Amino acid sequence: MAGKARQRGISFFTLIFIIAVLAGVGLLAAQAFPTVVEYQAALKAINKAKEGSTVIEVRKIFDKAADVDSITSIKGDDLEITKVGDEIQVSFAYDKEFHMFGPAYMVLKYRGTSKPGR
Repeated sequence: MAGKARQRGISFFTLIFIIAVLAGVGLLAAQAFPTVVEYQAALKAINKAKEGSTVIEVRKIFDKAADVDSITSIKGDDLEITKVGDEIQVSFAYDKEFHMFGPAYMVLKYRGTSKPGR
C-alpha cells in the first residue's frame, strides 16, 4: 500500500495573511495614486507656464493651469523660476504625508523641473 500522498498548496492562514498584505498595499496605493496624478498635472503645468516672459506671467499661467487640473498642493507663488541662458526654467518641490496607522506615516516627496526647449 502506498503511504499518504503529500498535499500541495497553501494553508488557510497563509491565504489570509497574503490577502491582508495585499489589502494593506492596495490601501496605500489608493491614497498615493491621486497625488501621482496631481504631480503629473503639475509637471505639465510648469512646462506650459515656462512660456511666459516674466516671473509674474509664469505664475499666472501656472495658476490658471492649476485651476483647470485641480492642482492644490502648490501655487504659482511656490514655484522657483530661474533663467538658464535664454530660457526660463521652472521648478517646484513639495511633500505629501498620509497617516497609515498608529504613529506611522507615509511621506511622498515630489520634485519637478520644466523640460528644456520650447
